[in-house]
Amino acid sequence: MRKRNESVTVEHERAAAAAAAAAGAVPGPLDKGCSLRHSLRLPAAEGMKRPLGRRYGLWFRLRKLIIWLLGVYIAIPFLVKLCPAIQAKLVFLNFVRVPYFIDLKRPQDQGLNHTCNYYLQPEEDVTIGVWHTVPAALWKNARGKDQLWFEEALGSSHPVILYLHGNAGTRGGDHRVELYKVLSSLGYHVVTFDYRGWGDSIGSPSERGMTYDALHVFDWIKARSGDNPVYIWGHSLGTGVATNLVRRLCERETPPDALILESPFTNIREEARSHPFSIYRYFPGFDWFFLDPITTSGIKFANDENVKYISCSLLILHAEDDPVVPFHLGKKLYNIAATSRSFRDYKVQFVPFHTDLGYRHKYIYRSPELPRILR
Repeated sequence: MRKRNESVTVEHERAAAAAAAAAGAVPGPLDKGCSLRHSLRLPAAEGMKRPLGRRYGLWFRLRKLIIWLLGVYIAIPFLVKLCPAIQAKLVFLNFVRVPYFIDLKRPQDQGLNHTCNYYLQPEEDVTIGVWHTVPAALWKNARGKDQLWFEEALGSSHPVILYLHGNAGTRGGDHRVELYKVLSSLGYHVVTFDYRGWGDSIGSPSERGMTYDALHVFDWIKARSGDNPVYIWGHSLGTGVATNLVRRLCERETPPDALILESPFTNIREEARSHPFSIYRYFPGFDWFFLDPITTSGIKFANDENVKYISCSLLILHAEDDPVVPFHLGKKLYNIAATSRSFRDYKVQFVPFHTDLGYRHKYIYRSPELPRILR
């Protein structure tokens, strides 16, 4: 009986092996229990290896990306040090033209129906685009008038504001246009322009060139405005141009009637060191890599030094929630000006705007208090 059963079992095993071979499977070695357990485990083992392989490949690619980004991060400071022109580009940002696709020859497209576009030539091979917005009292008369009429209108009995904008964008920037409208509605002529290298102005940007452009426009205004008050308004990087300009005007004894600085800094090195967007401020050798190339490029915008030589009324406006030029730099500049002997016969005022107002870097024009402050 036992031999018969063993022979039957062997026959069954041989039949199973033959069936597996016919199906294309390779039978594995038989264990003591006479089963093909090893063969049955193979698919499960392969299924486990695939996810592990995918995870390993993903980690390898991620590690490669991290190493590449770290290499770029470390290489940029050396690149800036070797090419100071890069840092100058980052200070000026004149290549960033926003809003795009606007025709600066047509200020009326931006809602400035009482504005004329000019082109002036401060130096040979340099041409700058200028906008002149007349005060509200002249809006109706300004419709359809030519450049000559606008130039003669500067002699009307209205004060003039020369507005010096900050870096990036053009004279047609949205927040700038809104400020022109506010000042115009308050009874001011507003004259603004794009420095050489900005907008449709021709030339290469530099601190000296920007200051000379501002001086040329100021003289152009004074030649037409007669005895009307002329105020200088600088915003952000434009405050550096404004103090450069007013210092020169005071040195030649032709100061403006007042200087208004919106969101000012002390000097360009402190601004670059304090800029919230600087990802390298804690980088070893930050001054040597990033700040020294700015100085090498001839860029200082030393507001803190300039105010010591300015003799006219000064108004500083700064929002506490300014994310570009920290509030403490504007306050520091005010403290320097307030103790300067050059201002002993003139009024120096600092007007802060609380964080809750949300004016940040470029929306102070929204303040309903602005007319009272300017008066």
